[in-house]
Amino acid sequence: MHDFIRFARRAALSMDLTQLILPMFAIVLAGWALAAMGVISQRVGEGLSEYVFAVAVPALIVQTMAQPNEGAAIHVGYWVAYFGGCALVWGLLTLFMRWRGMSAGQAAVIGGFASSQSNTVFFGVPIILAVYGDAGKVPLFLLLAVHLPIMMTAATVLIERADGDTPGGTIGARLAGVGKRLARNPIVLALVLGAVLRSLQIPLTGTVSAIVNAFGATASTCALFSLGVSMHQYRLRDGLGVAALITVGKLVLHPLFVWVIAFHVFEMPPAYAGVATMFAAMPVGINSYLLALRYRAGEAAVSSAVVLSTIVSSVTVAAWIKLLNWH
Repeated sequence: MHDFIRFARRAALSMDLTQLILPMFAIVLAGWALAAMGVISQRVGEGLSEYVFAVAVPALIVQTMAQPNEGAAIHVGYWVAYFGGCALVWGLLTLFMRWRGMSAGQAAVIGGFASSQSNTVFFGVPIILAVYGDAGKVPLFLLLAVHLPIMMTAATVLIERADGDTPGGTIGARLAGVGKRLARNPIVLALVLGAVLRSLQIPLTGTVSAIVNAFGATASTCALFSLGVSMHQYRLRDGLGVAALITVGKLVLHPLFVWVIAFHVFEMPPAYAGVATMFAAMPVGINSYLLALRYRAGEAAVSSAVVLSTIVSSVTVAAWIKLLNWH
């Protein structure tokens, strides 16, 4: 009887995962298919991506953070778990690619960066909110806010150190540019606004609340669809060997390192540890490809890794969700 109950629970969990994961990947596939058939242009995907990044996700952040009693203090282990996992997989893959002669200098650093840079806004937000609901909102959005500035600053420093001859000025000028862009980043601004509203205990009500909620409700579907449209642009190209290595690092090693630290080294609420792990389990972020283009290093491999990791994540994300539910 005990074995039957355990089997029934696992079967129910598998059905829940199917109902959760398949619709999301179906929306991504729809975006890719419509772009591939020429029904919609790449400009539609670009415009939709801008809307998600500048309007829909910031509205969702303000809606969540403005609730005075939402969430709890973040344990220091939460930050150590996620960014410790980033550092481990980034360093490991960079060293491995150099040792094997697969990449050198800036290309190796960018490959390591890709293995630790998650597709958060367009993939992580919809999936993590679907899995953890209200319990995951605060840890998700706080991590989302600091993820980009920390990772991009670290990438700029390491890439500049990898090779002295780089385009576009000194490392100081580049870091200043990163700082200016972050000061105008809608997600960072939304987090600051939400935190101010929460600290002053000013809730969103009436018409303002209805407008913010309406924008926030569009975030998940629009993000997934725009990701599918973008994938038609970032095709599988050369450098598949490096792309496969990056994909393994991103979908297996990165979440594995975070899971070990979050669940077995530090103590924190299960939802926080789960959000950190799921955040790490997302496929390679498009920012990695943009960085590769900027430095003209590893573009083909990183572009292929974006597409390959997104495809493979249809299996690995479900596996990580199942593991976290059994933990």
